[in-house]
Amino acid sequence: MAPHPASLIEEELLKSCQVLRSRTKGPGGQHRNKVETGITITHDTGILGQAGERRQQEQNRKVALFRLRVNLALGLRLPRHECPSSLLSSRIQKGKIVVSSSSNEYPAILAEVLDALFELHYEVKPLAQILGTTTSQLIKFLKKEPRAILLLNEKREQKGLASYR
Repeated sequence: MAPHPASLIEEELLKSCQVLRSRTKGPGGQHRNKVETGITITHDTGILGQAGERRQQEQNRKVALFRLRVNLALGLRLPRHECPSSLLSSRIQKGKIVVSSSSNEYPAILAEVLDALFELHYEVKPLAQILGTTTSQLIKFLKKEPRAILLLNEKREQKGLASYR
């Protein structure tokens, strides 16, 4: 099984993406209006990441790539491998998933958790037990990305299960 695209190294991920540069509007002066600083990265699946708020193209590329990884984690379900992976295991400390939502590892961990929840029919408690954490800690992790908890609740409601606050 192939790894989730959100966890691939940059070079590997970009092999399956199209990168577009564009001019952006808004504050930033003439530089921003004359130079193609905006970046849109589109994965083969149609999932994309965009950034144009920075004045420098390289900064926007990094932000767009991170946003693409998060969007892939949210929008693409793949059969999981081992759970937890060594990456996720290294981030579980004293029953908590310790990772910042701005960390480069965050999208890969989010993808793994969402893939595992998909396979467990969005039942949170069994996954929490597998990970050696609590249901509330797992929900707290998902709430770091508001769209993740919305996705979980939407899928749970479709199955007639209660949603999480």
